[in-house]
Amino acid sequence: MKDTGVITGVRVTHSTGSVDDVAAASTREPAAVLGTLAATDGVEEAFVLQTCNRAEAYVVTGDVGTGKAALAEYGADASDEARIEMGHEESLEHLLRVASGLDSLVLGEDQVLGQVRDALETAQQVGTASDVLEDAVLKAVHVGERARTETDVNEGVVSLGSAAAERVAAERELEGATALVVGAGEMGLLAARALADRGVGRLVVANRTVANAEHVVDELDVPTEPVPLSAVDTVVSRVDVVLSATSSDDLVVDASALADAGDVTVVDLAQPRDVDPAAGDIESVTVYDLDALEDVTEETRENRREAAAAVERIVDAELANLLEQFKRQRADEVIAAMYESAERMKAREVETALSKLDLDDEEAAVVESMADALVSQLLSAPTKSLRDAAAEDDWSTINTALQLFDPDFEAEGMPPAVAAMLAESDDGTASESPLGAFTDDD
Repeated sequence: MKDTGVITGVRVTHSTGSVDDVAAASTREPAAVLGTLAATDGVEEAFVLQTCNRAEAYVVTGDVGTGKAALAEYGADASDEARIEMGHEESLEHLLRVASGLDSLVLGEDQVLGQVRDALETAQQVGTASDVLEDAVLKAVHVGERARTETDVNEGVVSLGSAAAERVAAERELEGATALVVGAGEMGLLAARALADRGVGRLVVANRTVANAEHVVDELDVPTEPVPLSAVDTVVSRVDVVLSATSSDDLVVDASALADAGDVTVVDLAQPRDVDPAAGDIESVTVYDLDALEDVTEETRENRREAAAAVERIVDAELANLLEQFKRQRADEVIAAMYESAERMKAREVETALSKLDLDDEEAAVVESMADALVSQLLSAPTKSLRDAAAEDDWSTINTALQLFDPDFEAEGMPPAVAAMLAESDDGTASESPLGAFTDDD
């Protein structure tokens, strides 16, 4: 039987805080965070998504209160305004918006979809994502794929790397310029391609592992030189543009190295920062970070307004489907538990009746068939009502049904998620029930 707990989430993103807030909320070891969350009392599943402009964590628990307690420390070092807590429905909607590119700094960016897939794979490998979060994240991936195949939301500038190149191109002539790209990961490769597309004459790619820098070199059609990360301080003195996007915990571009570099434009795409903030105080050096790309990304949003509206409609429709799916699963767990209780009672009573009657096998089969039919017919109407109640989040009605058919049902092993859902009702019981003829008065 599928677990039907509720999702609680916490997020710190570019839209709620600064790059420093995101850095403060992030950890370099998502797998370790997943393990810690999964070991927390009441947590059934966990999922963490961390990129250069977001730090998000989600858990599945029996109720939202338990989920908030489990996530109390995640993102706690960010400012209060930047840290946003999310309940079940808001968490689902946000995941869909993230994967579709609606919540990206660059509207419709393609990179985030792969990051969502990678984060799910990590959670699956650690063993913290199963029924609920797998359904939610896979639905988000599906929405992201629909957004990019059915709309033009990812036309044009589709990555932070290309947004950074656009920012630099707006400030200085790139034709024939020399650029240094620090970091040979996906972001570095995208940035290098974007700079090459805008006509830089020469590229230097620095990376801790030179072989990875050589891989980027092989991807480009402009003269390119791979160098080790240790050579950055020397190289910056002979370039016009520096674009840095490593995963280092430490600064990799020192302000002192830029002091005598002349007129240099620097874009720091890393989180935490790659470039010494003191570099911004040097008169000949212009430094941009993720927060400074807003004007480029806002122009992108304006150009894609119609496509974004189409993606919003996809998200709304898919969210409604997902919520309905989860509600049906919640109702089905309660219904299955009710049928299990009724089957136990039927089996007990049939066994008692047959022990008092002298029946042959054929006659005994008739009695058992009659008992099956009675259970099926008696539970048919309340089954429909329970599904309707779940669709309307009417858990007090579900509680009434359980108490009606078996007052001791909870003691016999009610599923934790069901007990938690019932606890969400005002007093744990219902004064009225839409179950028609099945009332205490009858």
